[in-house]
Amino acid sequence: MVRALLLVVVCVSSVCLAGLAISADSISEKARKLHFSSMVVDTHDDTTQRFLDGKFDLGTRSSSGSIDIPRMREGNLSAIFFSIWMPSKVTGPEAVDRALVQIDAVREQVRKHSNDMVLATTAAEVREARKQGRIAALMGVEGGHMINASLGVLRSYAALGVRYMTLTHSGNDEWADSSTDKPVHNGLTDFGKDVVREMNRLGVIVDISHVSDKTFYDALEVSKAPLFASHSSCRAICDAPRNMTDQMIKDLATKGGVVQINYHVGFLSQEFRDAEKADPEINKSISAEVTKRCGDNEGCQLIEGDHITREYVEQGKLPRVEFGKIIEHIDHAVKVAGVEHVGLGSDFDGANMPYGMEDATKLPKITEALLQKGYSEGDVRKILGENTLRVMTEVERVSRELNAGK
Repeated sequence: MVRALLLVVVCVSSVCLAGLAISADSISEKARKLHFSSMVVDTHDDTTQRFLDGKFDLGTRSSSGSIDIPRMREGNLSAIFFSIWMPSKVTGPEAVDRALVQIDAVREQVRKHSNDMVLATTAAEVREARKQGRIAALMGVEGGHMINASLGVLRSYAALGVRYMTLTHSGNDEWADSSTDKPVHNGLTDFGKDVVREMNRLGVIVDISHVSDKTFYDALEVSKAPLFASHSSCRAICDAPRNMTDQMIKDLATKGGVVQINYHVGFLSQEFRDAEKADPEINKSISAEVTKRCGDNEGCQLIEGDHITREYVEQGKLPRVEFGKIIEHIDHAVKVAGVEHVGLGSDFDGANMPYGMEDATKLPKITEALLQKGYSEGDVRKILGENTLRVMTEVERVSRELNAGK
């Protein structure tokens, strides 16, 4: 997850992939048929924060943000993992209480819109939702600080339907090092390794987005089930610590895992990072405007950060990045690890989206772009969602075996 108060600058994108200037109305019939007959799974979305003030209704088409039921249907978003998130500085019982409020908020939105959505906890339930014409809603806890160093709390989240946990967020927690904090644990502590083992038993996917490289390798060694990176991109293209090196992507794939490409411009383009370093005052001024408009409303902050950044772009104060960078990262990860190990983790409603991928209605453009690059229909289906469902199925199998004492 990218917080608008921290990362609110649109990156420069001097590299646009040839042939990917695809408008919403220029999708070929072949791409349209393929996209709307595929399972499209997004492993990371931050719309949960918008549920908390009671004003946002998932069932109504919104003029802001990226996600609501009408737009998900328009883009054939078949299954979505809603993120349970709060800053790493929120810890202890308060973190648990706030996580439970968010879990309840997701479940309540699904209850209110039961004709359109259903809570899913397994790959089979995701597929069944599709057969019923409903969107599968899933949940992921974004940061191990929310379990308050308690396996019991982890078990409670799993019982409520959480199906992945990101081991850290932007700061270290009590038992694991983050990619964007000073390391203090040398990866996972002994308790952190127990957390991974318990996640395996519970059938909760181990998510290594946000973690330090050492934490990643510790988790990879301990876990008996595949891991995934719910919303990370390729460090070889954009040198962000949140992104994965080629070697990490290869090693994740060796164990059956998937890297889910993040759409945030700051993880797509090296030019963004260079621009941010060159003029940090832009960040400060946009952050100040976000605070002015939103106060401490985190849902508002996430949406307005993107709006204000777009205003800067339109005024010529910031350059723009195009959605073709998403395809560049997908293609790179496929070349590194194979097409079975790449998926989609948008960071919708929690990040700055590139031009051409503003919301869920734009998702068919990914299918069109991949076909234009020569991907087969079968391989496109894997990237859109089948790879994620395979990981879920394997995690579930490992859980059954562990609970059977095998």
